[in-house]
Amino acid sequence: MTAPAATLDPVARHWIEDVLAASPIARHLGVTVLDAAPERVRLGLAFRDDLTTVPGVLHGGVVATLVDVAGAAASASGLTSADAEDGASGGATTHLSLAYLAAASSDLVATATVVHRTRSGTHSEVTVHDADDRLVASASVTSRIFHRPAPR
Repeated sequence: MTAPAATLDPVARHWIEDVLAASPIARHLGVTVLDAAPERVRLGLAFRDDLTTVPGVLHGGVVATLVDVAGAAASASGLTSADAEDGASGGATTHLSLAYLAAASSDLVATATVVHRTRSGTHSEVTVHDADDRLVASASVTSRIFHRPAPR
């Protein structure tokens, strides 16, 4: 990741790097964290022939998965040590809306920005650009933040 270590709380950094980017699907697709700051994350995905539907075009599910991971990472980017103490224990995408605008035929960069945050969830806008900075997809991702029950 290219972002300075001081920009993210260690809890956010853990969720983005050790959980989301290190998940089996993200590793399989080759998703990389380009930079991350509170409420904004950029992920990269290198074009590979084994991820295509037809020669030269990435499968739409690959793009959707990149969007999903980016939205989750943006949600995680605002977590802090206080959230961990408050019982934040993970999250999940509850809604993903995606518009494919052009064929994805090169390396991709997904930029996810949180536009609304509550204790229990986030809503993020995600754009996906190709190597020529052409917009290939636009999405919105709603994420739920799970909390462990308070001890009795």
